Amino acid sequence: MQDKVTVVDHPLVQHKLTLMRDKETALPEFRRLLREISLLLAYEVTRHLKLQSVSVETPVARADLPLLAVAEPCFITILRAGNGLLDGMLDLIPAASVGHVGLYRDPQTLEAVEYYYKVPTDMSQRLAIVVDPMLATGHTAVAALELLKRDSTGDLSFVCLVAAPEGIATLQAAHPEVPIYTAAVDERLNDKGYIVPGLGDAGDRIFGTK
Repeated sequence: MQDKVTVVDHPLVQHKLTLMRDKETALPEFRRLLREISLLLAYEVTRHLKLQSVSVETPVARADLPLLAVAEPCFITILRAGNGLLDGMLDLIPAASVGHVGLYRDPQTLEAVEYYYKVPTDMSQRLAIVVDPMLATGHTAVAALELLKRDSTGDLSFVCLVAAPEGIATLQAAHPEVPIYTAAVDERLNDKGYIVPGLGDAGDRIFGTK
């Protein structure tokens, strides 16, 4: 199943991620780096969008040139931390629609609990890109994809900054057809369900709540 996992190992992605991991990185810098990495991740996950040839009149001549053959993807953010990935991705695809899935992780069971769900109505016509900075236990990602499959018969992809091997295994066991794009696969989870070495609680670091 590792062929469904793409590690975006571009030097700039890895450089920026290392700066984000540093606990001394201040909030404005953390957000700026996240926005920049998000754009690069969006570039990678949309690499396989289909193109069609259209006739275009340039200032010099008419030519048959490539244009997207399908509607722009939609981004599905897992609240709240997923919102931190949106700005950079929308910089790349400003016409993309956005859906929101509200899930929180029960601190005792580590299972995902739903509290909000609002997605575009035409998802079956688009690639739906689910975004969440951390793929830790995988329970939240699995739950989000299960909800989305009720409303979409189209392609689904999952994008994160950092993944744990345990989270990848859990997601792939439940949704083996969904490709995963990440900037790094870290060592493991600790006993509290945090990725090691990770970068801490992504939501708290994005929104300055801790």
